[in-house]
Parts: sequence; structure tokens; C-alpha cells
Amino acid sequence: MPEAKDIEILVVDDELLVRDLIYDFLSSNGYTVYLAEDGKKAISLVDEVDFKVALVDLKMPEVDGLEVAGVLTEKKPYVPIVIMTAYPSVDSTVEAIKEGVFDYIIKPFNISQLSKTIGKAVNEYTARSSSNYIRVKADNIDTINLDDSIC
Repeated sequence: MPEAKDIEILVVDDELLVRDLIYDFLSSNGYTVYLAEDGKKAISLVDEVDFKVALVDLKMPEVDGLEVAGVLTEKKPYVPIVIMTAYPSVDSTVEAIKEGVFDYIIKPFNISQLSKTIGKAVNEYTARSSSNYIRVKADNIDTINLDDSIC
């Protein structure tokens, strides 16, 4: 696994307190953290920053987390996306899976849970970026790893 200082993480949440708490935790652990207060800002950062993991709030005004996940999936298929929500539902979980989301965590979450999720996402980024990984958005197909194909 790469060192934390080499890992850029995007945090997208419309709640200042949540953004600040996650920023404090991640930066104190050596990660480089980029913050976005809404989906529009997050999408604008996609082309500007080479982040390795994205933590995205589900419910935000104007551009929600699933829309952000869709853009990230298209533009940065190697980046694991973690959806955070205080309003979990079966429908939003299914939609998140369809968008290619790596994990889905429910607020409030504890620091230990966040730490484990970030660790898994960083490992996933490393695996994806070192293989011929592509992501396909479809109703029944979430990911294809070309290393495992028969062709």
C-alpha cells in the first residue's frame, strides 16, 4: 500500500462540520485532502486534482452524490468512490452499486470504521491502477477486470 502522504482524497459533503471532522482525521494521518462543499464543486475538481479515493455524501442540494459518482466513474474509473449517508435506503444502495460505488457507509460512523474503509479503498485503488481494470456502467454489469477474462 502506498504511503498516506502519496494519497489524495476528495471529501464531498454539504455539512461543514462533517467535512472538517473528516479533513482533520485524514490530514492528521498524513493524507492530502481536497474538500468540496457540494456536487458542483466536486465535479469541477475532477479534472484539476489527481485524487485516489473519493468520499461523497449522498444527499446534497442541486447535484447529489449519485450524480457525482456517475461523473467520477466516467472520468476516473480507477478511483474507488465511498458514498456516505445519514439516509440509507435499499433504492439508494442499488443506485450506488449501478454507479460503480466501491462502498456505502452510514452516518454517523466512527473513526475506526472510516479508517478501515479508507484503507480498503486505497488498496482497491492500487489494485485497479496496477491492472487493466475498466468499469462498465450498466444495469447488470458493475465491473470487469481484464486480468480475469478468458480472451
